[in-house]
Amino acid sequence: MARRRTFIPPVERVRDGFAFNIGNEERQLVARLLNELSQLLVGESGDPRLVRIFPPAYHLADDADADAEYQRLMREELVASRLSGITTVNEALQASGPVSEETMVAFVQAINGLRLVLGTILDVSEDQDPDDIDDDDPQAGEYHLYNFLSWLLDWAVRALGEPA
Repeated sequence: MARRRTFIPPVERVRDGFAFNIGNEERQLVARLLNELSQLLVGESGDPRLVRIFPPAYHLADDADADAEYQRLMREELVASRLSGITTVNEALQASGPVSEETMVAFVQAINGLRLVLGTILDVSEDQDPDDIDDDDPQAGEYHLYNFLSWLLDWAVRALGEPA
């Protein structure tokens, strides 16, 4: 008689915090992507791939100067916060055992940051379903990666929403 496999979520709340139930390859992939995001964050401030991570604070055409001033004043702090979160997540991915809620929040923010950058590169919009991309599409791999990150983010948010 065949054994029935039980689904183990990739991220779940456990007694002492939260557990990442992903394999070493997935952990290494996420860590590599987060390192690439770190490099992007400390690079050129006008990099178009970062548009969704640093959206305009002021949206009206007359507010361009106010938005530029906001970006000038806040960008360094926002970058530092994201880099700190990425460091926390990379350390958590290398460790064994449960992680804290603070680390889980950093994980959600970091994975979402990756999705924002990848979504910008792919020009993902609300009108588009990344699942509808053909495997022949030249960016099929990037879309699969986007879907993986979305799936991981979904489970992380679910875990955070579970009662302690």
